Amino acid sequence: MTDARPNMKAVTITPVDGPLYGHVAPPGSKSITNRVLLLAALAKGTSRITGALKSLDTKLMAEALRAMGVTVDEPDATSFVVTSTGRLMPPAGPLYLGNAGTAMRFLTAAVTLVEGTVVVDGDEHMRKRPIGPLVAALRSVGIDCSDAGGYPPVKVHGTGRFGSGRIEIDGSLSSQYVSALLMAAACGSGPVEVALTGTEIGARGYVDLTVAAMRSFGAKVEKTDDATWRIEPTGYRAADIHVEPDASAATYLWAAAVLTGGDIDLGTAPDAFTQPDAKAAALIATFPHLPAEIDGSQMQDAVPTLAVLAAFNETPVRFTGIANLRVKECDRIRALSTELSRIRPGLAHEEGDDLVVSSDPALAGQTLPTSIETYSDHRIAMSFALAGLKVRGITILDPDCTGKTYPAYWDALASLGVGLDLSEGAPA
Repeated sequence: MTDARPNMKAVTITPVDGPLYGHVAPPGSKSITNRVLLLAALAKGTSRITGALKSLDTKLMAEALRAMGVTVDEPDATSFVVTSTGRLMPPAGPLYLGNAGTAMRFLTAAVTLVEGTVVVDGDEHMRKRPIGPLVAALRSVGIDCSDAGGYPPVKVHGTGRFGSGRIEIDGSLSSQYVSALLMAAACGSGPVEVALTGTEIGARGYVDLTVAAMRSFGAKVEKTDDATWRIEPTGYRAADIHVEPDASAATYLWAAAVLTGGDIDLGTAPDAFTQPDAKAAALIATFPHLPAEIDGSQMQDAVPTLAVLAAFNETPVRFTGIANLRVKECDRIRALSTELSRIRPGLAHEEGDDLVVSSDPALAGQTLPTSIETYSDHRIAMSFALAGLKVRGITILDPDCTGKTYPAYWDALASLGVGLDLSEGAPA
C-alpha cells in the first residue's frame, strides 16, 4: 500500500476475524545491507550485493558513498553493484544521513580515511542521538574531529589514513560505535586493537555481524577476549554477498501469526537468521504465556514488537536491559508506554528504564478508537499495527515512516488479508 499511496496521513487497521495464513518475504536486512555497502566501497574492485534492502536508510548510505566517488549501481529492486578504487574522495558538501543511525555511526569513522574535511550530519532527530563516545575514541588516537556537544553534526579532518594502535570505546550506548571502529580499522597503517572500556555493550550480536561481514571482504579480525578485538591492516577486497532477510522485520510477521493463531511462511526459518533480533522468535512462540521478565538488551529492535504482543498476554511483562531504547529514532520506552496507555489507560508504565506492560487479553475484540502517534519511528508504526489486528479502531498516524526500513510493510499486511482504511484518521 505504501508504494502505491505515498504521503499517507493515517492507516486504520481492520481487525481480522480468523487466523492469518500466507507467504511474505521480508526485505533484506538493513543491518547487513549498510555494513556491506560500506565495506564494498572500501574495497578495490566491483562487489555485487544481492537480496539487499532498498529503503530510506540504505538509500542514504548509498548516496553518501556516491558523494565520495564510489559507483553504486542498482540493477534491480534487491541488488547493488559497487565499484570502488578502495579510497573515499572528499565530498562536495556535508553528507546528509537523515535519521539513519547505522549510516551516521559507520561513516563517522569511515570518513577518517578521506584526505580532506568531511561533515557528517542528519535531521533534527539524528541531532538528538549521541555520537560523543565515538568521536572521543577517534580523537584519542589523533584523529582531528569534533561534534556538537556530543551530538551530530560531526566534522572530520581526515588524512587518508586511519592509523594504528589501541582504541578504547564506551559501547554501552550503542554497539554501532564499536562496529564503526572495527570496519575503519582494517584500513589502518598498522594493527589496531579496539577495546571496550567496560564489558557493557548494547546488542553485542550486531558486532558479530560486523566481524562476519568484514571477513567476507577479506579482513582479519581476532577477538582476543570479551572486550577486545585485534584488526590487521589488510584493507578489503571486492566480494559478492547475498543479504539474508531482516530479522527485525520478521518479528512483526511472527507476532501477527501468533496473535491470530495463524501461520505465515517467511521462507526462512528463525534459526537460519544470524541477526540478534531473531532470538525474539522463541519468545513470541510462547504467547500468550510470555515470561514475566524479558531482557531486551541483545534484541533491542524486537522490543516494540514484544511490548505490543505483551498487551494481549495472560500475565504482565517487564522489559529490562532496554535503556538504549531511549536514544533510538525516538525514546522508544516513553513512546511504547504512552501509546499502549493511549489504547487503555494504565496498560503500560515506566519504572526507571524498565517498561512494564500490564497485559489484558480482554482487549481482543474491543472497540477502542485510538490514534497512535509514531514519532517518525518506523518500529512504533509497525509494532502498533499489530494491536489493530485484535482491537477495532486502531489508527496509525504517519504510516509512511515505515519506509525507513520496510517500505512494503502495509502491502505485506494487505497481502495476508488485513483490511486497511487509508483515511486521514483523527488527531491524536
